[in-house]
Amino acid sequence: MFCGLGVPGELAARVPAEERGAGRDDVRLLVSRGTEVSHHAFRELAGLLRAGDVLVVNTSATLPAAVDGRVEAAAAGRGAGERVVVHFSSLGDDLRWAVELRSPLETGATLPRRGGPAGTVVRLAGGGWLVLEEPVGAGGERLWWARVSVRDVPGLLERYGRPIRYGYTERDQPLAAYQTVFALPSADGGGSAEMPSAGRPFTAAMVAELVSRGVQFAPLTLHTGVASAEAHEPPYPERFQVPAATAWLVNAARAGGGRIVAVGTTAVRALESAAGPDGVVREAAGWTGLVVTPERGVRVVDGLLTGLHEPQASHLLMLEAVAGRAALRRGYAEALRHRYLWHEFGDVHLLLPEQTGKGRSL
Repeated sequence: MFCGLGVPGELAARVPAEERGAGRDDVRLLVSRGTEVSHHAFRELAGLLRAGDVLVVNTSATLPAAVDGRVEAAAAGRGAGERVVVHFSSLGDDLRWAVELRSPLETGATLPRRGGPAGTVVRLAGGGWLVLEEPVGAGGERLWWARVSVRDVPGLLERYGRPIRYGYTERDQPLAAYQTVFALPSADGGGSAEMPSAGRPFTAAMVAELVSRGVQFAPLTLHTGVASAEAHEPPYPERFQVPAATAWLVNAARAGGGRIVAVGTTAVRALESAAGPDGVVREAAGWTGLVVTPERGVRVVDGLLTGLHEPQASHLLMLEAVAGRAALRRGYAEALRHRYLWHEFGDVHLLLPEQTGKGRSL
């Protein structure tokens, strides 16, 4: 989307903000209102919102979804004995798991690896095993549906798993570093394979300050699957839930002139999946395959708080749907010029409606 706007490697946030500075909220905040850009500390967020605004947050907890394994058997013996890291992505309705096999590096990071073939058996840490059955989606090679011998996969992950991380990070981090203040345990042990990272800079103190100023929070859940960090594929279907109370709050706020600001692309995907063509949000749950694009547009979301995404990332189409291409190009050019940090431990970008002379912002 942004030809010529490459991200220098030194702008990757390699460690969490609390290791670089004074806390997880010690990150910078780039604010775009149309093509107007301003620079702030994230701790100034309360002053950039107004009473009646609603922040829509994802309460999905991050799972320790990376587990060591070894290919025990494969078609024609290909890959037998190979060490792999299994990324557990999503639990299907038929109790199979969507998984990604990756090749481990000595640094603890991993490299992409072609999935399959069907019938491949992978022995997991702790003695369990899985069998790859078929690709997730037609023509897919990265994610595969697998039968897992262990009934309690969340328990397996808790005992033997660790958070998924990619090569731009410096080292493994504890699971707590990948949880947001909004994370809630799921009754079935489910959660996100990767952190809903836009919510990471929030602290309990900031939430209290925002509430004291009249900003409301609307929770929903979307369990994120494994991203395609290298291939930048569109997101696969993911499980979500928008409670009736959240639907009511969003609809009431919009009727009263409040702005709906999603915290993260996952919140946009879930909320827009529950919005009808009439712009009314209704209670909803299940799987969503919605891909928000400029052609589809947004029905409910007025603004978005998100991290900074790679120039090839499919998420940028969603950002363009919310803010427009001109605003996005200007914002990212400024982020590069001022050397903002990218990725889940990096700085954040607030996209708000363009200011108008009077009345509600458009």
